[in-house]
Formats: sequence, C-alpha cells, structure tokens
Amino acid sequence: MGIVIGVVGPHDLVDDVAAVCEEQPGVSALRLDYDHESQAPAIVEAHAGAVEGWLFTGIVPYMLSRDAESLDRPAAFVDYSGATLLNALVRLQHQGQDVTRLSIDTLSAAAVHTTFTEAGLPTDELRTLPYRPEMTSKKAIAFHRKGPAHPVITCLSSVHEALRDQLHVLRLVPSVHSVRVALRQLLLTAEGQVQEDAQIALGLIEVAGEEGLLREATALGGTLAAFRGGTHLLVTTRGPLYDATGGFTGLPMLARLAGHNDVVRVGFGLGRSAAEAESLARRALARARRIGDVAAVLSLRADTDIVLESVTATPPPGGQNLSVIARRVGLSVPTLEKLLEARAAAGDEPLTTREIADRLAVQQRTARRMLHRLELAGLAERTGSLTSGSSGRPLTLYRLTL
Repeated sequence: MGIVIGVVGPHDLVDDVAAVCEEQPGVSALRLDYDHESQAPAIVEAHAGAVEGWLFTGIVPYMLSRDAESLDRPAAFVDYSGATLLNALVRLQHQGQDVTRLSIDTLSAAAVHTTFTEAGLPTDELRTLPYRPEMTSKKAIAFHRKGPAHPVITCLSSVHEALRDQLHVLRLVPSVHSVRVALRQLLLTAEGQVQEDAQIALGLIEVAGEEGLLREATALGGTLAAFRGGTHLLVTTRGPLYDATGGFTGLPMLARLAGHNDVVRVGFGLGRSAAEAESLARRALARARRIGDVAAVLSLRADTDIVLESVTATPPPGGQNLSVIARRVGLSVPTLEKLLEARAAAGDEPLTTREIADRLAVQQRTARRMLHRLELAGLAERTGSLTSGSSGRPLTLYRLTL
C-alpha cells in the first residue's frame, strides 16, 4: 500500500524535499507550496483527505498548522539545526562573511551554541531569536533590524524576502540528511496509522425504513447488505468511520435516519478481522438497545464502548431541551444559552468563528471545537468563509440551527 506525504513549504524548497521523500519505495509526495508561512493551516485543511502524513519544510508552518488544529494526520517538520546550520556557516565563510557575528532566528539558542562549539567557533557575539508560539515573521524582521548589522541566518522565506536588500541574509535550506531523518520518523507513525485505518468496521443497523441508508453507506465508503432479523449490515474501514464521526465523537447519520424513523439503533464494531468486528458490533447494538430508541454505539477491543449520540433535527414541543443537547454534544447548558443569545443578536445571520469566540470569551480554537461538535450533531452548518483581512486563515461562517 502506497503512502502519500503532503510536503508543505515555500516554492523553492517543496520540490527538493518532495524528491527526497520519493526516494523511498512506496512513497509519493503531494507538493503544496505557499507564499507566506501563515497560509500553511489553510493549505493543510484544504488537502487533509489526500494524504497519510504531513512533512513541513520547517518548524514555523508546522506549529502554525498544529496551533490552528488543522492537522488530523501524522506530521513532522525538518529540523534545521546541526548539519543544516553548519552547511550555512561554510557558505557564509565562502562569501567572505564573519561567521562569529550573526543574527539567527527560529533555532534554539542551545542548538546554535552546540553547533558552534562543535565547530570550534566562539558564541559571544551571536544573537538568537528562538521560535516561540507568539513569534511572527514581523517580529523576526524587527529582531534582525534592531541589532548590529550582522549577517542574518533565517529559517523563514518571508524574512529573507523582507531583508535581502538591507542586510546580508542567508535562508537555511534543509540538508538531505535532515529531510531523511524527519521522513523516517514520519513514516513510522504514518504507516502505523494506515494499518490502523484499514481495520474492518462493521455496523449493524436496526431501522424500519431503508430511506437514506444506501446514501449513508456510500458516504462512509462502505457497502450495505441485509442481515438477520431485518437488521442491515454496513461494511467499511476505520479511516472513513473515524472521519465521519469526527474522531469517534458523534454520528450525524443517526440524526438523518431518525428524521424518517422513530427507532434507529446502530452498533459499530472495530476489529482486526471480520469475525472480531462482527462480534463487537453485536455488543454495540445490544448496548444501543439499552440506551433507547435512537442511539449509536461503537465497541472496540479491551471492552471499550463509545456512545455516539446525535440530536434529531426536529425540536421537541416547547423548544429544544438544552440539558439533553448539552449532554450529547459535550457542552454546558450556559454555553448553549450564550450561543442562542449570539444567534438572536445576529438576527439568525451566519457568524464567524471569531465572533463566536468573542461572544463566549474563549479562544478561536475552542470556538471551532464547539462549532464542530454542533455541526456533527446537525445543530450548526457551515455557510462559507470570510477573509480575515490579513494573511491568516479565512474565518469560517456558521449558521446556528439549535
């Protein structure tokens, strides 16, 4: 089974890093380049379904994507310390530059000092700006401009472009050795994930009508067949089931089927063989029966059961029961009340993730998680995106339907 690695970085680095990846048998690379590091999260989100792993050409795009919670596959970045930094020092010396007086960003002070000490070079007049989550290209540019006019070593293409007409700037280019080390670590994780995603997932579905069943099976990348006692059998694999359930947190198909049926019970089993998966699916369905008329359960090995609940789209008489919704989507009643107030204040118009975050006094990543849970439950829908006015990721628009 081949593995596709998404390589993310600036234009002139992606091809070289991808070529090293493709030296490995069974590995192909999806080349995804950007003009600015801040575009990395949006690129990752747009191509998430096309790769088994992510390899970033540096730590900054990797951290930006991780902090934005865009990564849902194994990921690694190429380290620029060690051999990569030493190679840059040799290049600067050939250019006639004093390598004992440098301004260096992104790399940790410890890594820089270790490389210089091993090379027998003094470190007294080095200026370093280690990477921190709050570091931006603007801050790195200001750091280099503020100090003495030392040659600059940067890991960021945007910094190189901004300073190359003002200072002697060398942008670090990852060594082949560094790429291979990062790729080796990534492949160990990605290959394990691929094998895990290929696990068999069997679903036993109790429902009176068949309307929508075939469509739901297709959406899960599976097949549907009749089973004993009027139950339906859905056969798929772990990967599509994991994606469709938001990481095993909810089952949107439950709400859709409940729109046509009073009773919908689903039991999924995840195993290494069809027999094991079927046995676990039977256990899951038995538990779903005990829960109620509309319930879904996923059973795993080691006696682990996960209740996958979804809220029906039709509200009960007198309005939604917020305590029930809160229990099913994992949010508190006060939080749901604030969301309802936000919807009313907006006149039922779509709201951006930033607006939701501001109204609830939480971080945007927290607001995105809340909205994702509501979306899985059929209580929020994406209506598009809005450019934020900067080079950051666009803001997703949501219409709240709870």
